[in-house]
Amino acid sequence: MFPHKRLLSSTALLSLVALAGCNDHRLTDSPAIAVQNRSVTPVLAKLLPGASGGRVSAETVKLYSLLSSDDQLEQSPNYIFGGSADGAGIFQNPDGNYTILVNNEDNFAVSRITLDKSFKPVKGEYVLNSDGGTWRLCSATLATPLEHGFGPVFLTCGESGQESRTHALRVDADAQQAGISREVAGLGRWSAENALPLPKTAYPGKTIIVIGDDDSDVNGGQLAMYMSNTVGDLENGSLYMLRRPDGNQREMDMNPGTVYDVEFTKIENQKTLTGAQINAKVNELKGIKFGRVEDVDYRKGGGANGREVFFAVTGQNNTGVNADYSRSKYGRIYRLTMDANDPTKGKLEVILNGDDRNGIAKTFQDPDNVCVTSNYIYIMEDPNEYGDEKHDAYVYQYNLNTKQLTPIIELDHRRTEADAAKYNVGGTSKFGSWESSGMIDVSDVTGRPNTFMLGIQGHTWRADKYKGVDGGSKRKDENQASQLILIEGLPR
Repeated sequence: MFPHKRLLSSTALLSLVALAGCNDHRLTDSPAIAVQNRSVTPVLAKLLPGASGGRVSAETVKLYSLLSSDDQLEQSPNYIFGGSADGAGIFQNPDGNYTILVNNEDNFAVSRITLDKSFKPVKGEYVLNSDGGTWRLCSATLATPLEHGFGPVFLTCGESGQESRTHALRVDADAQQAGISREVAGLGRWSAENALPLPKTAYPGKTIIVIGDDDSDVNGGQLAMYMSNTVGDLENGSLYMLRRPDGNQREMDMNPGTVYDVEFTKIENQKTLTGAQINAKVNELKGIKFGRVEDVDYRKGGGANGREVFFAVTGQNNTGVNADYSRSKYGRIYRLTMDANDPTKGKLEVILNGDDRNGIAKTFQDPDNVCVTSNYIYIMEDPNEYGDEKHDAYVYQYNLNTKQLTPIIELDHRRTEADAAKYNVGGTSKFGSWESSGMIDVSDVTGRPNTFMLGIQGHTWRADKYKGVDGGSKRKDENQASQLILIEGLPR
């Protein structure tokens, strides 16, 4: 990690914003946060015993409840945190307080949470509601001048089918304009999970954004890339999709242990194309048909690490359009190593294969989100509920150096607790019916080493009081609740 330093500009948010988990900076005279339970809701997750050979245990790792849909914040008593907490970003304000931006996926909304200097949530507001959000908003990336050379903007993707777009939401957006869409045409139309800008050191003078297409239809999901030769230009660059030079489009023809040549091929005139038209080019351009490309992240640490990109393919059942089992069912994690001189060229490898039910990833139940540090990948599951789930959704730790995969956290549905009915509406919830998401490393920006934030989507935690809390008109009946937790003690 890079050293902390004071930033001299006092322009609101512009120079103090930093991407959580990357090269975060904070005020040097700001005390480290106090990590403690802040919410009325218990932590809806538990450590798995003996995780990581003892490196992750109740003695070394602690879980804390930060915010939930049941909390009332002192500066905004009418605000209710929405359900399905997902992609997030964090920064420190010039006054030493903190701001978190977080997607409430099924509300089609983005919350902005203000926390005081001790990290106590004190205010919440929606800066994008369902009218402006337009689509389900899943993972997200906070682009900043420090890390990416442009911004600060919160890039949050629509995932409601192939006509969805990506929003570029200013971090200081007026909450009174929450119903206005912030979509950008240049990134094209995809059922996208995340739009990840690479660090400015990866390709100086360019803006490169890698997009995960969570499509399970006849042409599968693609890994896409947007490239502009002008830093911060989100409108006038070119759009590409990933293919193998030999034209093989079958995901399952790629196996662990082999490194495959890949290239990004250009999609002409993407701003004029509908999502259906972009999707129709998959076969023309020989794009690889993955079984739902979900989250994307790059390795931290600067230099060449910023060109080492990891993405999760969550998988889809081997029925219907995947009856030939040409795409992953239980999910995979890929590493794309991009060429140092030409971002359209690279090497692709499968590093974790959930479809090998005797391999190290044999317990995979559809990996959905990833958080990559300099030495680890933290992987979050969103089980597709095939009916063969053996456990609730895990968070895994994968050591990039030793290649060890370890489940470290399991979601806690509280099925046997006194308050079980609250979290299991409609009867006892099934294995894997909840998911976690949006994990970010908040260590450097908060001054607390090895500290992460994680969203928990308790899909059976529902009530009328959570309906339509974003204030928009499109999701008035959305009644899920969710939670943000802090995890202290995880190695990076």
